[in-house]
Amino acid sequence: MLQVRGLEVHYGGICAVRGVDLDVAAGEKVALIGANGAGKTSALKAIARMLPARGTVRLDGADIADAPPHSLVGQGLALVPEGRGVFARLSVRENLEMGAYVRTDRAAIADDIERVFSLLPRLRERAGQTAGTLSGGEQQMLAIGRALMSRPRLLLLDEPSMGLSPIMVATVFEVIRTVAQEGVTLLLVEQNARLALSLCDRGYVMESGEITLNAPSAELLDNPAVRSAYLGE
Repeated sequence: MLQVRGLEVHYGGICAVRGVDLDVAAGEKVALIGANGAGKTSALKAIARMLPARGTVRLDGADIADAPPHSLVGQGLALVPEGRGVFARLSVRENLEMGAYVRTDRAAIADDIERVFSLLPRLRERAGQTAGTLSGGEQQMLAIGRALMSRPRLLLLDEPSMGLSPIMVATVFEVIRTVAQEGVTLLLVEQNARLALSLCDRGYVMESGEITLNAPSAELLDNPAVRSAYLGE
């Protein structure tokens, strides 16, 4: 579904992403792990066209490297950004409606809002509340729900556990697991390597802007270098 070749991201004279190659097959759950500053977020934003980049990015075989970012939503790609990025002055329901801005099927949009509320009951309780007054965990739920409103086939998630309590992390990852079981393909950037690899089928390790390892999650969880560097062992 997703093929990335030779991806490079530069910030002035600094190369943050260096010739990254990665693939995500339809239905796969793939993790991208690494330390702070490794280039994970930059890579994800470049794939979603939120940052200028060099290299080739293909979605279902079509080159999207020069596509306007908003056009990718209609092609089935959605990003849940680091820091949530909710529309703070809009209500929870209005944020969800914004997630469906590329759609015109009003009845189906209403059904999908109900689906999100069923998946994330806390959002139903907060439906009329402005998003900026939600807790961090509730905003993360809303960011995921908003992305789901576009009916993505490929969901990019950037640090969904960041800043959340352990209970809220468990809740958010259970929702992500449910979404994957429903057939949505996942590319997950997550600093909690154990959590990410436990959820995903396969993982890439990124160091200093480069991919240094690519293996099934079980192999990475057993890899002494990965255990030492990223699993706290």
